[in-house]
Amino acid sequence: MAKEVKLLGFWASAYVVRVQIALNFKGIEYEYVEEDLKKKSELLLQSNPVYRQVPVLVHGGKPIPESMVILEYIEEAWPEKPLLPQDPYQRAMAPTFKNKIYRSRSSPFQCLPSGVKYFTTKGEDQLKAKEELVENLRILEGALQGNKFFAGETAGMVDIVAGWLPFWIRRMEGLFGDKVVEEDNLPHLNAWFQDYLSLPFVREKLPPPDKVCAHLRGLLASLEPN
Repeated sequence: MAKEVKLLGFWASAYVVRVQIALNFKGIEYEYVEEDLKKKSELLLQSNPVYRQVPVLVHGGKPIPESMVILEYIEEAWPEKPLLPQDPYQRAMAPTFKNKIYRSRSSPFQCLPSGVKYFTTKGEDQLKAKEELVENLRILEGALQGNKFFAGETAGMVDIVAGWLPFWIRRMEGLFGDKVVEEDNLPHLNAWFQDYLSLPFVREKLPPPDKVCAHLRGLLASLEPN
């Protein structure tokens, strides 16, 4: 008998969506439990007592917190449809690049903090944050090396880890009437944005754009001084 799989999440969390996309890619059936982050459930508090954050994957009663850890667990627990490339070199390098995206403070690749800065500032500060974000994105542009996806012709682990970028950047561009990634400045990344968001297993798990834009407007309003 297959072990029960649950995912505790919040619909607007890019970290939760990345886990949903990985589960969908693997064809894993699971129960999704939407959390109220202002009134967290006992299940979440028991499953992730240290950080008390989503996502948490519960497999056979055993909780696995943190999206990066969950992705690695999914790859090991359900190896039939691999997220990591079969080429030994690419397979070895995928975790290194994946960690570089988020975990290395000394790395020039700081898309998350520069993206937040672009979203939360105005005027000259926002223009400066945009320039910083574009420069950071050039590392991804170079990593594609003319490929459709990061491991070649098919999407995998690194695409899913970096996959919050095309969805959220496109939403921010629409909100601000601006363009961060386009054919002229980041042609390979611009093409990857389109290719990744067009994948059925990705598209099926993305939150509705209108709902996301309303959520972003609410976040911006909450940052306005009283």
